[in-house]
Amino acid sequence: MLRLRAPMLCFDVNSIWIPASGSLLSSFFGTHRIRAGSRSQSLRSPSRSPVSNGFRLRAAHHVNDRSSLYSVSPSSVVKASLKGQAETVELLSAEDDDHGGVIIEMKVPVDAGAFVSSLRASLENWRQQGKRGVWLKLPIEFANLVQPAVEEGFTYHHAEPNYLMLVYWIPATKNTLPVNATHRVGVGAFVMNDRREVLAVQEKSGKFRGSGVWKFPTGVVDQGEDLFVGAVREVKEETGIDTEFIEILAFRQSHKSFFEKSDLFFICLLRPLTFDIRKQESEIAAAKWVPIEEFAAQPFVHKHELLKYIIDVGLAKIDKDYAGFSPVQISSFFSDRKSYIYLNSKEMNQSSRPETWPECYGRLYLNKTVPVTSG
Repeated sequence: MLRLRAPMLCFDVNSIWIPASGSLLSSFFGTHRIRAGSRSQSLRSPSRSPVSNGFRLRAAHHVNDRSSLYSVSPSSVVKASLKGQAETVELLSAEDDDHGGVIIEMKVPVDAGAFVSSLRASLENWRQQGKRGVWLKLPIEFANLVQPAVEEGFTYHHAEPNYLMLVYWIPATKNTLPVNATHRVGVGAFVMNDRREVLAVQEKSGKFRGSGVWKFPTGVVDQGEDLFVGAVREVKEETGIDTEFIEILAFRQSHKSFFEKSDLFFICLLRPLTFDIRKQESEIAAAKWVPIEEFAAQPFVHKHELLKYIIDVGLAKIDKDYAGFSPVQISSFFSDRKSYIYLNSKEMNQSSRPETWPECYGRLYLNKTVPVTSG
């Protein structure tokens, strides 16, 4: 936070509106003389101020010794001082984002009342600067500031185990702040051995609990985890089998699948490197290698199109040279971190154009260069 002492705010701007509490206004009731260099001005208690519960401060422009009274950084982190003998008001420290807004990350404990005064002052400061969105990151130990922030107009954006992010849109225009993450990312593993047996599990919890249905190993990709790493990890955790990631065969998009969030489910082909199963006791009731014909003959498979497509696309890869999408590491101008693009490198390197380009079947996306049946 940055300390401000009323009634004189020294900024390199023409003027600034700073909301104040009733007690702060009372301390300034009447007329006060403000010295600015060799000049003086009057500041009256603004009983009819256009800003509710606020008062206006004229910035003094010092020609010879401005640095002793204020400094303004190129970012939205404002460093200022106020000359006076009244209550202290503090501006919240913040950093510019890349889209004309600011990010506040609370790190020092503060009383809720002092926080509200500082928040109001900061919002008016950023409004004068033409800022747009305000991101307020409150660690879990600052939960006492959530209600005051909401009462000042902030809304929830997203939450993580150790913090809550709130947002505020300053201008009187349409709010263009990006929404919270809309999708959860899952993976399913098609793992077949040389005897045409697929790795299958029965789960202890979830929709398949106690049903006797054999299914492919599946799971959710962790934050910051690459798809191919998540697929290998899930197979290892559930079955104890070590695998090598080969390709993404297809993916499915669905909506309102998890607390109103959409879901992206990637079907991955993995090659087994070990074969002795050691099931995960906490989540898996049974795990075994199942002949593909037996797996496909399950009544549930005939009622669930996704499983039928997984079988079809997996067999197309094994028997018909179906081409999926392999990870290729790439660099970025915007970051030093490496990332991956998934593409059909085999057909991309062919000189002739394939007769049929990838098509979409409902919400399941796959490469239809090689015919795939649905059972």
